Amino acid sequence: MNKLLLTVLVALALTGCKTTEPLYYHGQYNKAVYSYFKAEDVTLEEQIQILQQLIQTAAAHSKPVAPGVHAHLGMLYFETGNPDLGRQHLEQEKSLFPESVHFIDFLLNKQTEA
Repeated sequence: MNKLLLTVLVALALTGCKTTEPLYYHGQYNKAVYSYFKAEDVTLEEQIQILQQLIQTAAAHSKPVAPGVHAHLGMLYFETGNPDLGRQHLEQEKSLFPESVHFIDFLLNKQTEA
């Protein structure tokens, strides 16, 4: 009886340990955001490369990128003087995450006013 109980408990413990896979691919996104706000030794161009690589890796793994990646990349493009790519990535963020439409439209309006 004890062996059966022990076997059942071990089986329950092992099945309870299964973790779920993340819904979105984050890659080095947190590091890129941290570097941006801390203005560390990472240039805007290097941050752009990090985010572009993140997007490519997510596509290679057939995973959607995390919310905010395209918006962050779009803002970096605006800061580096490439408004066309900036607008393209902000629009991509809106299409991937419709709940962000109001905020992204606010960002786009701010960029056209500048």
